[in-house]
Amino acid sequence: MARRARSARRSPDKVPFAPPSPHIQRVLPHFDPLDSAGIERIEAQVDWMLENVGVAFRDDPAALQVWRDAGITPGGPHGDLIRADAKWIRELCANAPRQFIQLARNPDRSVTIGGAHQVFAPIYGAPFVRDLHGGRRYATFDDFEKLLKLAYLHPNLHHTGLVIAEPTDIPVSKRHLDMVLAHMTLSDKPHLGAITEMSRAQDSVDMAEILFGGDVLDNNCVIMGNVNTNSPLLVDKVVTEAVNVYCGRGQGIVVVPFILSGAMGPVSTAASITQAMSEALMVCAFSQLVRKGAPFVLGNFLSSMSLKSGAPTFGMPEPVVSNYVIGQLARRAGLPLRCGGSLTASKIEDAQAAYESADSMHSTMMAGANFVLHAAGWLEGGLCTGFEKLVMDADRLGSYQKILGQGLDMSKDAFAEDAYEEVAPGGHFLGSAHTMRNYQTAFYEPALSNSENVESWEEAGSKDMRVSAHERWNAMLESYVPPPMDDSTRAALQDYVARRKSELPDAWY
Repeated sequence: MARRARSARRSPDKVPFAPPSPHIQRVLPHFDPLDSAGIERIEAQVDWMLENVGVAFRDDPAALQVWRDAGITPGGPHGDLIRADAKWIRELCANAPRQFIQLARNPDRSVTIGGAHQVFAPIYGAPFVRDLHGGRRYATFDDFEKLLKLAYLHPNLHHTGLVIAEPTDIPVSKRHLDMVLAHMTLSDKPHLGAITEMSRAQDSVDMAEILFGGDVLDNNCVIMGNVNTNSPLLVDKVVTEAVNVYCGRGQGIVVVPFILSGAMGPVSTAASITQAMSEALMVCAFSQLVRKGAPFVLGNFLSSMSLKSGAPTFGMPEPVVSNYVIGQLARRAGLPLRCGGSLTASKIEDAQAAYESADSMHSTMMAGANFVLHAAGWLEGGLCTGFEKLVMDADRLGSYQKILGQGLDMSKDAFAEDAYEEVAPGGHFLGSAHTMRNYQTAFYEPALSNSENVESWEEAGSKDMRVSAHERWNAMLESYVPPPMDDSTRAALQDYVARRKSELPDAWY
């Protein structure tokens, strides 16, 4: 009966409203696989690339002028290749903060990015969604809103990202306005802004100024953009214009080399790691030339691929190792890190998805990634956001939070001396005073895992985790209530969006 009672307490309709979502301040040490000689060897290779290979800054004359003003003459066949003294590049990067706070409109949900802190955010950028009953389909704005509400409601997600799924029923030229407005009104967690075109980045910063006020924006990071370099060794104007908009206003930028080893980088993991660091450090230096002290997050998305088909693979040993090494390199560079996530090439929430996501996320955790996009919801190599996958992944994030944030309790009570005085040899501790004091918090209980006996499981319908997850996210949405918001602020944001939409033609690319 006791086992059945516990099962009833975890019924999916018992969903708390907008629980606290404190980000993690880790107590567990990082896993650093390389000794000092190994890490210095990679750093020396990074310096060699900065000085001898360089990174091209293409299609943005304003970006090249920033380099010229700093005394660098672009070279190469296109006149856009930046090579520079590695020591100088690293000195510029040292101006970026080791950690910073991104304010949320609810101050209790603000997050610290960098140092010993880890922040989990959902998948970003998928054009498709999937759920157990609706199957796979192009995402709509209704799907986007539902996923955003789930990210807001789940306590193990500390940040809502931006493009949890692409709302393909809204013109590309306008959908960023609807997405940013939704993040600002349907949630009070921190979020990202748009980056795909300079005016869209500017819209995001302008809306953040309406939400927080100019004085707050002048002195705090309230919004960030997330951009990818065009690997190998190319930074296009999407990146440099986003840096100018966000960093130029004192806001944050996350810069991520997206490297499939064997395609956008050499097939060897050491070389791809070196390339990723070179690209990221060069953009970090650029961001500090734009505005000294602007928040910068060093990103890494290094994946292996099938050399037979060209398809990306996830959760494999090579990217797992790269997460660990990039963590070491980022800490030595004094920069916050973004890498990893619950990544999988699987199309549904099956054993492949579980194995690959677990391996990828565990290495992300141990590597010390400070900001983790794709922590929940990723399917199909990032092409699809799974409703069930989102809540399944987020459920497991709770165990990582406990491991990282608590480690091993070494308090006097944890050694349970009084329990040994109370329980005789051959007895049991179930009713001891120590157990009664601690039973509610002693073990992490995942909401979606079923640990009951088979009879109880069959009696409850023999549900697998996908079915339980489907029931849970639907129950969560039924419990959703938007966080309170000042009416005048809401109206000002809506007026801004309406005005900008009236100025923009519909464009679907």
